[in-house]
Amino acid sequence: MRTLKVSTGEQTYPILIGRDLYARLPEWLRSRGIGPDRPLMLVTDTHVGPLYGEKVAGPLRAAGYRVGEASVPAGESSKSLEQLSRLVEEGLRFGLDRQGVVLALGGGVVGDLAGFLAASYMRGIPFVQLPTTLLAHDSSVGGKVGVNHPLGKNVIGAFHQPLMVVFDVSTLRTLPRREVVSGYAEVVKHALIADASFADWLLRNSERLLRLEPSLVEEAIWNGCRIKAEVVSQDEREAGLRAILNYGHTIGHALEAASGYAGLTHGEGVAIGMVGAAMLAEALGTARDVVEPTKRLLQAFHLPVHLAGEWPEEKLLELMRRDKKARGGVYAFVLPERIGSVRLVRGIPEEAIRRVLRRLKSG
Repeated sequence: MRTLKVSTGEQTYPILIGRDLYARLPEWLRSRGIGPDRPLMLVTDTHVGPLYGEKVAGPLRAAGYRVGEASVPAGESSKSLEQLSRLVEEGLRFGLDRQGVVLALGGGVVGDLAGFLAASYMRGIPFVQLPTTLLAHDSSVGGKVGVNHPLGKNVIGAFHQPLMVVFDVSTLRTLPRREVVSGYAEVVKHALIADASFADWLLRNSERLLRLEPSLVEEAIWNGCRIKAEVVSQDEREAGLRAILNYGHTIGHALEAASGYAGLTHGEGVAIGMVGAAMLAEALGTARDVVEPTKRLLQAFHLPVHLAGEWPEEKLLELMRRDKKARGGVYAFVLPERIGSVRLVRGIPEEAIRRVLRRLKSG
C-alpha cells in the first residue's frame, strides 16, 4: 500500500492507495476517531453499488457499525440539486445525525455529490472518499465538492475536506474501457502542469497503464495524487496557485455543459481542452513547442485531441465567460509555459479563443 498526506489549514488527512483495502475500513475509521457509535451513510451509484457496496458495508457492519445505503443513477446528470435533496431525505429517514459520516463510494460524480451532501447536511458532517475510477484520483483529493447547474459545471458547491481517501485500485478492473481511457486525462494533466519527468514516464508506459497493470497503476495514481496534494496544501481554497489544477478545464467544462453533460466524458473534454490551451499558448507566444508533445501524450492514451461534430461557438464562449476563473466576464485560461509548468493568464483576447476553437474542429 502506498500512502500520502494532504495538509491544509484546517486538517491533515491520509490518502491510501492499494489493492483489496475495504476490509481495513473499520480500523482506519477508528484511527480517525469514528467509532461504531456513529452512524455511517454509504452513498454510491447504480453501477458501483452492486459491485462493491457490500464489500464496503459488510466489514463495517461486522465491526459493529450501523450503515445506511443510498444510490443515485450512474452518470453526470446525478450531480444535481434534485439528487442532493433526495439524499438528504434518505439520510433523515435513516437517522443520519450530526455525529454521522458519509461514505462516498464511486467515481467523481458520487464523490462530488456525496461530499456536498456532507458539507451541507446539518451544516456539515465528515465524509470519506472511496474512489472507484481513475478520474476520481483527482476529484477525491482536495475537498472541492458540489453539483452542476444547466448553465455551468460545479457552480454550486463548497470546500469540504474528507477525513481520508481510500483508493482501492482493484475496482478499476470493472470499469468500461472508455472510462479507463477518460480517467487518464487527469493523470496526464498532473504531469503536464508540474512534472515533465512524470510525463515522460507516462508516455513510455502508456500501453501497460491502459492494460491496468496494478503496480504501474498504483504508481501513476500515487504521482497524480502527490502533485495535487502539494498544490492543495499550499492553496486549499483556490486563492491563487490551485487554479493551475484547472488546466484544460476552461474549454473542457464548456464542452461538457454545451453537450448537456451527456456527450463527451469529463476526461475527453479536459483532453481536448489541454490541446486547446497549448494551441492558445503558442498563438499568444507564452510557450513554444507544447502542442505536439501534448497531443502525442494524450494520443498514447487514446484520448481525443480535436473536436468532432458540430459545436456552437457562441455558446462555448458564453460558457467560458462564466468559468470560475473568469473575472467580470474577462476570459482566463491556465496556459503552459513548457511541459511540466503552467500559469494562469487573464485577459485572453476572444478572437484568439475563436481561432483555437476552429483549429480544434479542423483537427
